[in-house]
Amino acid sequence: MIDGPYFVLTVLGVLGTGLVAGVFCGFSTFVMRGLATLPPAHGAAAMNAINVAAVTPPFMIVFLGSAVLCAVIAVVTFVLWPDEGTVELLVGSALYLFGSFGVTIVANVPRNDALLKLDPGTSQAAAYWPAYVREWTMWNHVRTVASAGAAVAYVLALT
Repeated sequence: MIDGPYFVLTVLGVLGTGLVAGVFCGFSTFVMRGLATLPPAHGAAAMNAINVAAVTPPFMIVFLGSAVLCAVIAVVTFVLWPDEGTVELLVGSALYLFGSFGVTIVANVPRNDALLKLDPGTSQAAAYWPAYVREWTMWNHVRTVASAGAAVAYVLALT
């Protein structure tokens, strides 16, 4: 069983990736569905406001902190190569770093930036909104599953 400071890192990894999975799950299961029912101008304006609020310290500490923590866990695992939990620790780190953090950078943020550039009341925004909701939500499902999978992998490493 993992112990000492390595145990603490892994428990923090479970907590961080699990919290992020919960946030993403909320968006996938009800926030985006609710926004999609609004007229496009209102939905786009609300999503833009949410995206601005998301990059404030409370969420970013958890989201970016978990990415740093997962990177540290991966490096420590490669260096120490523990007798138990190695595969689970590396899988958990990869799931979060690529499936959550990486997908955010290459899929969700570009869509957020494109939406932010549009005036919500324009025909361009109204035309973009349905595709935005569909694509953003699809990629958010990936982030949800990857973050939850990372948390599960870290829990398995602890057992």
